[in-house]
Amino acid sequence: MRTLFTGLICWGLLTSALTAEEWRQFRGPSGQGHAEAKNLPATWSEKDNVQWKTAVPGRAWSSPVFADGIIWLTTAVEVPAEKIAEKPAEEKSEKKDAKKPNPLASVTLRVVSIDAASGKLLSDTELLTVNDPPEIHSLNSYASPTPTLDGNLLLCHFGELGTVGFDTDAKKVLWKTLLPALLAVGAGSTPAVYNDLMIIPCDGTDQQYVVALNKLTGAEVWKTKRPKLTGEVQDYHKAYATPLLVKAAGRDQLVSPSAQWVVSYDPATGKELWRVRHGEGFSNAPCPVVVGDLVCVCTGFMKPELIAIRLDGEGDITDSHVAWKISKQVPTMPSPLVVEDAIYFINDQGVATCAKTSDGKMLWTKRISGNYCSSPLYADGKIYFNSQEGKTTVVRPGAKYDEVAVNTLEGQLMASPAVIGESLLLRTQSHLYRIGTKP
Repeated sequence: MRTLFTGLICWGLLTSALTAEEWRQFRGPSGQGHAEAKNLPATWSEKDNVQWKTAVPGRAWSSPVFADGIIWLTTAVEVPAEKIAEKPAEEKSEKKDAKKPNPLASVTLRVVSIDAASGKLLSDTELLTVNDPPEIHSLNSYASPTPTLDGNLLLCHFGELGTVGFDTDAKKVLWKTLLPALLAVGAGSTPAVYNDLMIIPCDGTDQQYVVALNKLTGAEVWKTKRPKLTGEVQDYHKAYATPLLVKAAGRDQLVSPSAQWVVSYDPATGKELWRVRHGEGFSNAPCPVVVGDLVCVCTGFMKPELIAIRLDGEGDITDSHVAWKISKQVPTMPSPLVVEDAIYFINDQGVATCAKTSDGKMLWTKRISGNYCSSPLYADGKIYFNSQEGKTTVVRPGAKYDEVAVNTLEGQLMASPAVIGESLLLRTQSHLYRIGTKP
């Protein structure tokens, strides 16, 4: 397969080979949704090509990560309020200005480990317990950001509920910290790891910044405010995108979309390198992707667009470095995917699109049944689109839409998939599946 990067290296490729033997971060070794794999299945069902199916406690949309034969998943166990004993009448009466009751009394944020060969649940460890947690969007979960596995350190972020460093060997919490930002509908941004730093965008309704923590201690190393936002509606100031580490134009860059802006930072210091004003977009969740000397970014709600930005700029490059835009059928949740000289994406309502990366010209669009949050995967010459309704549509990349198969599992597919050996890992709201030809 032709390489995607001309004069540019995606940071994951500097630290890990593009293989299916390890999957340590969101969207795989490159952070781009690619895996070098062979003999991946194109068809499956609950009865066919399921190597194992393991129940996962709680409910969450984070993706699996794994290394050394062990799979790691974060999850959230919710305790409904009605399961907590009623408080005495006199205690209730003290809360004269009480708002409507939260449907949850508490949520316990946990990490589980699973044996990759057998699917056996090996451990289930509590990281944090939050009483009276803030309400979240019905499409979100309390454990949506994917953890990052760095050696024996699992870095777990749960938005305003807490951030944790976890030792996978000792199975114990090393440190905890709180990063304040009112996210309104729950967390979504997955942290990036650069040398000894864990870098996290915190784009809330009340404040917006990017922060780097020492990954071993949780101590703050640098913190940079986002560019000034316009408009008085705070709800339009939030964002949930996962940043992308790249090496481009002779420097390391952290490309981090936010409401109204896309910003590139020096990951070592937090210094702003360049910025692009993308409009009034907000609540953008897709991770950027790179091709050649361009980074492609989705702008979020209001008027979703996909914009391609040259990576060699300095300062405000809004008027000078935007190479092209796509303004039709752009997703607000699933990330795009680059395969050779084309970019593929599926919007939230199930319209898939293929466009040229050279100029953004659309080659085809196709409505696929279902609704979509999960980001697509490219591996073994196939693209996998996973719907909320549990369907996976498999297509071949190319200038024309070429559908291979449509497969269905029980439950929702909200988490993005992973590749392990010659099989897929698919997480529903209740189970983790290993999909592959049975030995």
